[in-house]
Order: sequence, then structure tokens, then C-alpha cells
Amino acid sequence: MGPAEPISPRSSRVAAARRLARRNFRVKERRFIAEGPQAVREAALHRGGGEPTLTELFATAEAADRHAGIIEAARDAGARVHTAGDDVVADLSQTVTPQGLVGVCRFLDQPFDEILAARPRLVAVLANVRDPGNAGTVLRCADAAGADAVVLTDASVDLYNPKAVRASVGSLFHLPVAVGVPVEQAVQGLQKAGVRIVAADGAGERDLDTELDEGVLGRPTAWIFGNEAWGLPEETRALADTVVRVPIHGKAESLNLATAAAVCLYASARAQRAAGGCRSVTPS
Repeated sequence: MGPAEPISPRSSRVAAARRLARRNFRVKERRFIAEGPQAVREAALHRGGGEPTLTELFATAEAADRHAGIIEAARDAGARVHTAGDDVVADLSQTVTPQGLVGVCRFLDQPFDEILAARPRLVAVLANVRDPGNAGTVLRCADAAGADAVVLTDASVDLYNPKAVRASVGSLFHLPVAVGVPVEQAVQGLQKAGVRIVAADGAGERDLDTELDEGVLGRPTAWIFGNEAWGLPEETRALADTVVRVPIHGKAESLNLATAAAVCLYASARAQRAAGGCRSVTPS
């Protein structure tokens, strides 16, 4: 059965959702937009602080028929579901090829202290990462590698930027994220929690292969990833326990941020799951 409540493009609810494209309105309302079936499905299943994350869903009639299970999950979560025209959904999604589903979600970031209290073993720290697509992709890589949390420093892009949410492809709803944490506070807190701080930098004095060979990546580890253009400043590298470069065996000048993050996080994931690592190995 398709969603009820057909909605007009001039509805105040559409106008309120449209305003969430702007950061100041997102912050004021503590709401953001998630679009597409994957993100909306994960939002419908997510609970933050005991409350459903998805509060409202706009769906075209065609998308509602095609994704009836998502519509049902949204209703089960208590979200208000609206039938919307293609023009409304296209306007809200801000993409070239809208997928027919746009959800309004509550903010879901967690206090940094809660992340530390959970004793994380693998963390990605985004320091001065400004491109929302890169931020979302690194979050997706962290999720895929089984990281326990992601931390965005106060100098990084808005987690709820629509491009960042799209690039995470639903991973935003899978793991704890803290935002607006000064990099010094992030490093000191993680170190006190027994986490080794590794800065990823092309000019690092240590090689990722060496880290793997010596077995040190099996310990609880937080990777710091820097700005897309200029990497990590010296003062941030100085905070880390070590600075590690990804070896370039071919002729490429460097790796982009998301690719380097995936390589580093998977190196830690493999080491932590090996014999002697900080994660127990269980049968699949």
C-alpha cells in the first residue's frame, strides 16, 4: 500500500524540509536530509537516544510502490509519510537523478565522551577535511572496515551536508560519530583511553608495511586523516604517536584522501583480527 497524505509543493512541511539544505537551518532544527532507498532504509531502522531517527518521508508514488518495505519501515518508526510529486522530491534531493525518496532525520552525532567510554579499538579522526564527498566516503570506508567510531574535528566539514550524507551511502547510520571536537582534545582523550594515535601523511617517517610487519597495528588505533590539499599541519602531526605513509610502489604521485583512508583502516582491521590482535577472531 502506498503512503497516505498527498502533499502540495506549497506545503509548509515541504518548505521546512527545503530549508534543511542550509547549514544554519539544520543546526537550528537539529534535522538533516537523507535521500535514496539505502539511506532512508537505514534511517528508518536507526534509533538515537532511544528515539527513531527518521521523522518524515517524502516519496513519489512510483518509489513508494517500488520500495514498499521502506515505506512500511518508515511508518513503523513513527515517521510521517507523504506522497509527493516528482518535482517536490527533485527539489528536496538536489541531485541530477533523484531516487524518489527523501527523509527528514534527527541529528545523530554523539558526545565524544560517550565514544571514549565505549573503549574504541579502531577510530577514524577527520582533521580539517573540508570536502563533504570525501568526508562521507571516509565514513563509509570506516564502516566497511569495522571501525568503532568516526570523529570530525571542529575544523572539518559539516557531517550533515547533503553531499556528505549521500557519499556515506547509509553508513552514517551504522557507527557512532562525534563532531566539532578540537583535534587536541580528540588526541588526548583517545590516548587516555589507551588508543595509539597514528597520523596518515605522505611524508611520514614510517611506512605502513613496516607497521604491519612489526604487528603494532593490532593495538587499539586511531588514524588521523588531514585536508585533501595540504594534508596534516606540523602541529597535528606532532600530537600523534607516529606518522605513517602509505607506500607508493608504482609511479602515482599520491593517493587521494578516501583511498588512503581505506588502505589504512583495512590494514588496522586485518591486524586487529589476526592472532594477537585486540579483537577476538570468531568464525564467520
